[in-house]
Amino acid sequence: MSAAGHVAVVGAGSWGTALAAQIARNGFDTVIWGRNAAQIATIATRHENERYLPGIALPESLRATADLGEAVRGARLVLVVVPSHAFTETLRAVVPLRAAGTGVAWATKGFEPGSGRFLHEVAGELLGPGVPIAVVTGPSFAKEVAQGLPTAVTVHGDDAAFVQDVADTLHGPEFRAYNGDDMLGAELGGAMKNVLAVTTGIADGMERGANARAGLITRGLAEMLRLNAALGGRPETLMGLAGLGDLVLTCTGDLSRNRRLGLALGRGQSIGEAVAAIGQVVESVQTVDEVMRQAERLGVELPISALVQRVLHEEITPVEAAGLLLAREQKPEFTEPLVGEG
Repeated sequence: MSAAGHVAVVGAGSWGTALAAQIARNGFDTVIWGRNAAQIATIATRHENERYLPGIALPESLRATADLGEAVRGARLVLVVVPSHAFTETLRAVVPLRAAGTGVAWATKGFEPGSGRFLHEVAGELLGPGVPIAVVTGPSFAKEVAQGLPTAVTVHGDDAAFVQDVADTLHGPEFRAYNGDDMLGAELGGAMKNVLAVTTGIADGMERGANARAGLITRGLAEMLRLNAALGGRPETLMGLAGLGDLVLTCTGDLSRNRRLGLALGRGQSIGEAVAAIGQVVESVQTVDEVMRQAERLGVELPISALVQRVLHEEITPVEAAGLLLAREQKPEFTEPLVGEG
């Protein structure tokens, strides 16, 4: 794609702000949009997102606006970074504002609530054929990206030139952007890791030890691979940044909202108390239902994810979930090919 035009980042939460800062640091004309006019004014005048990334200086070249049309019109690239529950509504608002042919990428992780559709399916329907799309995913805490700490992500899409353009826009001295063409696998990894991070958080909140954490991460990866195979994704995608990398980070790093939810539940707090204390969207609360919808539709067994769903619906306590998981019958580690039958 041509380098002419600016990059529009739609969404001024912690992740949207961090990515906008990264793109601006790379020397690209960058505009970030958010709904909260006061928050946007602070970004524009003080070069700080006081709510989501307090104390971190943003590039002075980063422009901010509360007018979506101002952000999107004339952009050469639109990057949507909003929670999954707001993805469809936001993209629907973006569609009539963007120039014909302008590609759209997103760094949202999860499914469309209610339908269970992958976000690339939603984007394909709303944008129509011929518009390049891509997903940005991988192990990346917003705070560390905003601070300029080393990070690696991956960009997946079905238009190689557009994927390369998105990766080039993000790639910098402390930020590596790889590329691929498996949107389904990349999105599945980004969604499921949030669910599985709740389990390691619960185990650590209950002080069950490092062995338990490692076991849950490994068996969680097996669940990701199992569902991925049934959906037709490629196993190598989940063995890379979009799967294993993101899973390890989210399951072990305390900047993860989903892990912090699990920690709180493991220490005896209620879901309402935990989410209120976190103060931001916790994707696993909605994503777990969509993961299990996919699993049930395909007849795939996901014992850890199923127990997370029951805990988050307050059908059982974390202590009961741990007991049920440990009481499962002994079995071979691998009972079926993870890559599916030829």
